[in-house]
Amino acid sequence: MPTMDGYIIAYRLPKGTINNGYSRFQKKFFGQETSSHGGKYRYRRKGLLDEIPHRLLIRGVIIVGPGDVDDIKEFLSDFDAEAHVRRVLLTKEDCQALGMDFEE
Repeated sequence: MPTMDGYIIAYRLPKGTINNGYSRFQKKFFGQETSSHGGKYRYRRKGLLDEIPHRLLIRGVIIVGPGDVDDIKEFLSDFDAEAHVRRVLLTKEDCQALGMDFEE
């Protein structure tokens, strides 16, 4: 029976990270909706996950495909984040979120 493997990544920033550090991480990882001139111009600053198919389970836990796990690990290490990575069997919903064909 064919299976689809992905990777679950649980992460957190180091204890004692200041709010500015959390904000910088969030913007670079998830991107940011922003505006200028009192809301006249709206645009999106892209983050790493805008380019990587993923499924966010809860805060600090994402699922990615096998080809993207190294990019995520490298990004997290740049922020000295604690990360735990495990290979997992993807559900149909996971495959859809990652843009993969689900094989039963």
